[in-house]
Amino acid sequence: MCAVTYTLQCQPPPAAVAPVDAPTAAGSTQMIAPVVVGNPMAPGFDLSGSDHRAVEIADRVMARLGGREGWEHTRYLTWRFFGKRRHVWDKWTGDLRFEAGDRTVLMNLNDRTGRSWRSGLLVEDPDTLAADVDGAYRAWIKDSYWLVMPYKLKDSGVTLRYRGQDMTEEGIPAHVLELTFQDVGVTPQNRYQVWVDIHESLVRQWSFYRQADDSEPRFVRPWQDWQSYGRIWLASDFGGRRHSEVGVFDDLPASVFDDPGPTSFRVDP
Repeated sequence: MCAVTYTLQCQPPPAAVAPVDAPTAAGSTQMIAPVVVGNPMAPGFDLSGSDHRAVEIADRVMARLGGREGWEHTRYLTWRFFGKRRHVWDKWTGDLRFEAGDRTVLMNLNDRTGRSWRSGLLVEDPDTLAADVDGAYRAWIKDSYWLVMPYKLKDSGVTLRYRGQDMTEEGIPAHVLELTFQDVGVTPQNRYQVWVDIHESLVRQWSFYRQADDSEPRFVRPWQDWQSYGRIWLASDFGGRRHSEVGVFDDLPASVFDDPGPTSFRVDP
């Protein structure tokens, strides 16, 4: 196993968008982000059950964060969830590198297959492997939502409603959107309310309800420290809890998702 070091760098948007399978000089193909016009809803988004105004505000959020094209062009994301477990995610292929404690899991999120190492030793027991892969998948579901939720307001299975205007706990005037879910994720019974800055179209706060019919939220947290990463914007501060080592890559070698050996990422100023 080898140590790998890469630098996270912000890159300007490309001048043009190529087709998904673009020919290379050698005649092979490489994966390229697709052309995207506007902010189309994901298949399975509950348009008929959603409020038109809420959908319109969701589109404003996407535009403010770099636009749908910027999101689709973003391939690799890495972060430590609240400074602890680390994810390196290939958004285009579904490949994931997950590190937590002495565990490293290399898997694909689409077919939920992968390999796991504990203290550097390959896990061979089928039940332990299945538990590790499932645990990494569930962690990614939760942890990535704390990173990219504003890009998923029109996601599959989401019903989006407008709940009026309100002030955040920090006194920012905001539109309040409500998200409920059907047949998606590992906790479809959850409900979220999201405060969108009226003037800047940034998510400033959210609240979480474990059950959709709960009258009181389990928590209310701000979304702070918005910064640009490559073509998109991400928040990392949630009121005393922070993601660390947040970054975006245009390119990574396959070894990041094939070799469990130690890697090192740093963010250039």
